Amino acid sequence: MGDPGPTGPVLDRDEVDRALARLGAEHEAVETSLLALQDHAGRRLLEGAELTGVTRDRWAATEASITLLWTYFDAYSGALRTAREIRARRRWSSREDLVELTELLRGECVTVPGAAAGPGARLSERFSLAALVERMNELYASSLDVVVAADAVWSALPARIDLLAAELQRTRRLAHSVGVRPGEHPAGDDLERITRTLTRLREQVIADPLAYWLPGEGSSAPGGGRPDTTVYDREARALEDVRREIDAVLTVRQDAEQRIVRLRDVLSRADRTLAEARTARGEVLAKIAATEVPPVSGPPTALQEQLAAAAEYRRTAQWNRLSPLLESLEQKAEDELLRARESLTAVTAPLAVRAELRGRLDAYKAKVARHGLAEDPELVEKYEKARRMLWSAPCDLRVAEEAVLRYQRAAAELLGSTRPGA
Repeated sequence: MGDPGPTGPVLDRDEVDRALARLGAEHEAVETSLLALQDHAGRRLLEGAELTGVTRDRWAATEASITLLWTYFDAYSGALRTAREIRARRRWSSREDLVELTELLRGECVTVPGAAAGPGARLSERFSLAALVERMNELYASSLDVVVAADAVWSALPARIDLLAAELQRTRRLAHSVGVRPGEHPAGDDLERITRTLTRLREQVIADPLAYWLPGEGSSAPGGGRPDTTVYDREARALEDVRREIDAVLTVRQDAEQRIVRLRDVLSRADRTLAEARTARGEVLAKIAATEVPPVSGPPTALQEQLAAAAEYRRTAQWNRLSPLLESLEQKAEDELLRARESLTAVTAPLAVRAELRGRLDAYKAKVARHGLAEDPELVEKYEKARRMLWSAPCDLRVAEEAVLRYQRAAAELLGSTRPGA
């Protein structure tokens, strides 16, 4: 350290070099951040949007901050460039150079135009490089906060509003098909109100996104928070309530038919699954020996008869009989489909075991081959024996598994004897 001056002790050459390296890194980081902010999609949208309300006011202030940021950055760049030029004058900086560099690196030597306007505003301000970096970081954080918040709202709410509006249109068409119209049914009036609210909400979100932003509590990070979906959520719940009202109207006219169609589909899938299980059982009996294969039952004729009765109840509008019958049938049909799937799984289990044994045998063969032992006579013999058992029909799984285990044990013993130090 040298003699103290107005900015403290004079820096030596090593201290100057370290300070320049640190300031250079900060310069690069600030430049990267500024360029990223310049290219941010949210900033470009804010520049091109017709803003209103709080967003218009905050964006006007943010634009001024971004302009000031670049002014600060240019001043910072100039000061850093000057410091580097002084340091580059000679390999061993003179006392005068070090004093000048100390003042430049530590003192308030950077003059920038004043940020304020109006009475009492200063035409210029002086900063040290460290204070200037701190000031740029503050401006960057506040600017990024506005850009990220607006972008987050624009990315989230309009798309969700559009999806809800599309659902609203589908609900309106459905409502009209069953006579639920404005002035004739409360649900029709609700649909009109929701339509108006969503249209107004979308316009407001596009023009004033920051009015729909909730900053995160206790978070100082830029963009900390979430879009305010209070109005959207309320209208989504209201639309769901309307949909339930319309469903109640549709129940008599449509629900029975749809449920019967679903029942036919479930029972059809159960029949197809049982047919697949019967075919698989024949394949297992032909390919797998000494295996107990469970029988596969036929289609549930009783359920088909009950389904026919349900269709007749619907045709003759016997809703009091149809409702309990449908509830019972729906549960029985799902149980039947589950039973059919379990039956298919049970009859194909031996094929799965055979496939697992084949895979295990080939995996050990590949492992032996990687160690250069594929031609060992004993292994070749045991492999071929196991392979013949697994790829012949009918296959005795118990005997084949024992053959695979013998091959595995022989391979393991041989591999163990060939390890270094064995």
